[in-house]
Amino acid sequence: MPLWTWTGLKAGRAATHWPLHGPDGQEGVLGMPRLDPGACAPNCQRCADSCPTQAIRFADGSPELDYGRCIVCQTCVEACPEGALQSSFDWAYGVRQREDLLWSTALTGDEAETLARRIASSQRRSLHIRHVDAGSCNGCESELNALDNPFYNLHRLGIFFTPSPRFADLLLVTGPVTATMHQPLLQTWEAMPEPRRVLACGTCAVSGAPMDNGYAGGTGLENLLPVDLWLPGCPPNPAALIHALLVLLERMPQRVLGGQYDHG
Repeated sequence: MPLWTWTGLKAGRAATHWPLHGPDGQEGVLGMPRLDPGACAPNCQRCADSCPTQAIRFADGSPELDYGRCIVCQTCVEACPEGALQSSFDWAYGVRQREDLLWSTALTGDEAETLARRIASSQRRSLHIRHVDAGSCNGCESELNALDNPFYNLHRLGIFFTPSPRFADLLLVTGPVTATMHQPLLQTWEAMPEPRRVLACGTCAVSGAPMDNGYAGGTGLENLLPVDLWLPGCPPNPAALIHALLVLLERMPQRVLGGQYDHG
C-alpha cells in the first residue's frame, strides 16, 4: 500500500477543500520576511551584509528588498537589531510581473480594478503542464511531487502534468537554467503549441540566486523566455504552487503587488 494512502487512512483526512475553504497544509510554516523601512536604524546595513543572495540592498540609505532573490532563510530577520525585518507566514508570492517582487508602492487605481474584473469574470479551464528541471537541487521537485498526494490532489482543480511538450499549455521551469540546459529548455518551448505559457518556479528560476555567481550557475529565466508568472521560494510550498497556477488561470487574485503582501 502506498505511504500516502496508509497515512490518509490513519489520519482520516481526505483531500483538502482549499482554496475554497479549509486548511492549506502550511500551518506554522515560515514564509517571506516582512519589511518595515521606517523602523531601520540610520546607517545600519546588517541585513544586507548577512543576506547570502544579495536580496537586500541599500540606495540612498533606504533598504531595497527583492523577493525574487530571497531564499526564505530568515538570516536577515535574525541580523536586524531594530525589528525592521520580521518573520511572517506569507507564502503566496506568485506574480505576473517580475517588478512586483521588488519592494515599492503597491498597485492601485484603474489597473488593479481592471484585473479584479477579469478575475471575477474568468471561466475556469483545465491546464496541462510540462515540467523541465533546468539544474534544480530537487527541492522544488519534492514540492511538485506533493501536489499529487491525497491532501492536495491537484487533479481536482483540472490541472495535470504531461510528459510531452506537444500536449502542454504551460512550461514550468525549476533550477537556475545552467548553460547545459539552455538548448533542451528552448527545444521544449519550441515544441509546445500556441498558446503557451511559462512559470518560473523557485528563486533560482526567477533570478538564479544563490547560484548565479558560481561557475556552473545560471541567471534564471529572465531574458531567456517570456515568463507569464514568477514564483520565488526555496522551495515554494505546494499551496504556493497551487495559488500560482490558479493566478495564471485567473481563478485567484495575485496577493503581492509592488513587493507588498495583501493580507485581505
